[in-house]
Amino acid sequence: MTTAEARTGRTVTTDIPARLDRLPWSRWHWSVVIGLGTVWILDGLEVTVVGNIASRLSEPGSGLAISSGQVTGVAAALYVAGACVGALFWGRMTDHYGRKKLFLITLAVYLAATALTAISFEAWWFFLFRFLTGFGIGGEYAAINSAIDELIPASHRGRVDLIINGSFWLGAVGGSLLSILALNTGVLAADVGWRMTFALGAVLALVILLVRRHVPESPRWLLIHGRDREAEDIVSGIERRVEQEKGEPLPEPHGEITIHQRGSVSFVEIGRTVFAHYRRRTVLGFSLFIGQAFLYNAITFGFGAILTKFFSVPSDHTGYYFAVIAAGNFLGPLLLGHLFDTVGRRVMISSTYLLSGLLLFGTAWLFDRGALDAGTLTACWCVVLFFASAGASSAYLTVSEIFPMETRAMAIAFFYALGTAAGGISGPLVFADLTGTGVIGDTVLAFQVGAGLMCAAGLVAAFLAVNAEQRSLEDIARPLSAVTAKAKAAAKGTKGTKGTKDHRDDVTPPSSSPA
Repeated sequence: MTTAEARTGRTVTTDIPARLDRLPWSRWHWSVVIGLGTVWILDGLEVTVVGNIASRLSEPGSGLAISSGQVTGVAAALYVAGACVGALFWGRMTDHYGRKKLFLITLAVYLAATALTAISFEAWWFFLFRFLTGFGIGGEYAAINSAIDELIPASHRGRVDLIINGSFWLGAVGGSLLSILALNTGVLAADVGWRMTFALGAVLALVILLVRRHVPESPRWLLIHGRDREAEDIVSGIERRVEQEKGEPLPEPHGEITIHQRGSVSFVEIGRTVFAHYRRRTVLGFSLFIGQAFLYNAITFGFGAILTKFFSVPSDHTGYYFAVIAAGNFLGPLLLGHLFDTVGRRVMISSTYLLSGLLLFGTAWLFDRGALDAGTLTACWCVVLFFASAGASSAYLTVSEIFPMETRAMAIAFFYALGTAAGGISGPLVFADLTGTGVIGDTVLAFQVGAGLMCAAGLVAAFLAVNAEQRSLEDIARPLSAVTAKAKAAAKGTKGTKGTKDHRDDVTPPSSSPA
């Protein structure tokens, strides 16, 4: 029996969540962001590089007998499948074994798979490790988003989450530029350049892994799983560091929560919580992920074909245009993120979805009239995705904060897998054929489908989005292990560790109910 299992079954009252939420922004929080958030840059780098070097891999002398269609088709599908499976598998493990163990393991899986992709000698080897790379990345989304939200103060949670998820596009910019270098045979040999890009991803992952070792386990997870003394030690250490940095005492925390410590919840309880007790929030999550998946696929699946077919842009120059689009994607969350914490979630989520959808409708109209060239179409895409990226990033923020603590990682994994599958399966089926025909009307239809679903999601958010700004996670969605006021009043407690009161073991925990 582990320490965590031996200490479950107790009922404790604690102010640890309030103490974490009242912390001012500090160097320690930056270390969390750097240690956990920078992996999305690797994801953006990975996905973009593979798409851009597909033509080189299929050429004679690449060292790999593989076609361009296999790279963008089979390998891409396996990466998506790996991400979906990895999200669900590692998401369950994250809720069961903790955030820290999993965000170390999943990054190690990504690192190893990427490094082994670089030495591919046969197509089957390349396919296998593309799947395993996706398997690691899928787990990262669940482990990282849950850990970040549980460590970042409530007043900063929205902007930090948006910028971190939006940093995928910073990696995409780097991937576009790196692929240009990798495709230049005057700099790197045809069988070396593409391998170097994967090797670089593995090296960067190793650096992040070394930094990440110093990020602590989530005190919130420790509390629920009977390890409140560890949680107290972590929070006290953070408080001392912040006080030393700021040179003044921290303000007093406000608010306590009483929880009945327990092990992990079952799949049945997770399903009942998400689909029965939080039906409206589940509809919201479905809508946000499906809407952003279709809008992005309407643009990104066909952008290269549109530029080459309609505007005669050389295929080896499309990377420059994609770098511009990716930059617009990153700037959206960066510049708009703070508004999600000040103006509010409902207003900002619905407005970014609706605005990006309407702007894509406008782009489709201009494209249909022949009023755009390669440069102005790219500019239109940039503006659309400036708002869409903030909205898409807020989808991850939303599902990570509107469900109870015990189901958080699994909820993130479920909705991430849903959005990834929608993009990876429906994208090629719906949009690749439409944007690849060379017929203006087909491309306009692709834009309109993506824009329509994005607008629909925005309308759902206008009615169902949760006003989570400036609120603690426990206030947004009461933990399943939280003790009701009646049970709390009946419990007799004695003073335990600092900030935590230890009650009788025989207090019955409540059934789950929506916040």
